[in-house]
Amino acid sequence: MPRILKKILKYTLYFILGFIAFVLLYLFSAYCLSRITVAREASTASDVAIYIKTNGVHTDLVVPVKNPEADWSKEIKYSNTHLKDTSAIKYLAMGWGDKGFYLQTPTWADLKFSVAFRAAFGLSTAAIHATYYDTLVQDSACKKIMISNSQYIRLINYITGSFQHDKAGHVMRIITNANYGDDDAFYEAKGNFNMFHTCNTWANTGLKKCGQKACLWTPFDTGIFLKYQ
Repeated sequence: MPRILKKILKYTLYFILGFIAFVLLYLFSAYCLSRITVAREASTASDVAIYIKTNGVHTDLVVPVKNPEADWSKEIKYSNTHLKDTSAIKYLAMGWGDKGFYLQTPTWADLKFSVAFRAAFGLSTAAIHATYYDTLVQDSACKKIMISNSQYIRLINYITGSFQHDKAGHVMRIITNANYGDDDAFYEAKGNFNMFHTCNTWANTGLKKCGQKACLWTPFDTGIFLKYQ
């Protein structure tokens, strides 16, 4: 066997073994760090009901559309969706994530390698997916959390700070036909999605910001929802 071919095979093997080792270390770290709990702030009031909601992969933070602390519909406008009747709308779910993944992957069957690669390595921009709900059913995929008014204000500031804003200070809607239903819309967001800062990392940080139980770090939704079983 020519010497050059031996070198190619050797370095290819090193690369494959290195990649496998990296994946195993990543998964091991995600498992261990997600099981370490950041404790909830003690002795706080139960003024506002928020929710965490997952589709099995991605975690949304869900807030009341309107209360004395915030009226989200002023910026996340009903008119940006295809809703016909907004009178019963009570909740707004927001999730941060990779823009390309959101807009180009409506189902897992539509996932392209290029989209996954760019998302994993932070080569794409971010977006916020906002969805209105009239009702929520509490189950293993939707958990209610009671927080104080001051904690909710901190959560408001965190979520608001994740949006990109135009020169007038308004959130920037993404004009697209990639909506998932009649009750949602997409908005430009700050930051870049990558394997270390995912949609679930964003939601987990939001829980920390408002003093709730959270993982030390997690790229997946599992660790978050284990805290609220």
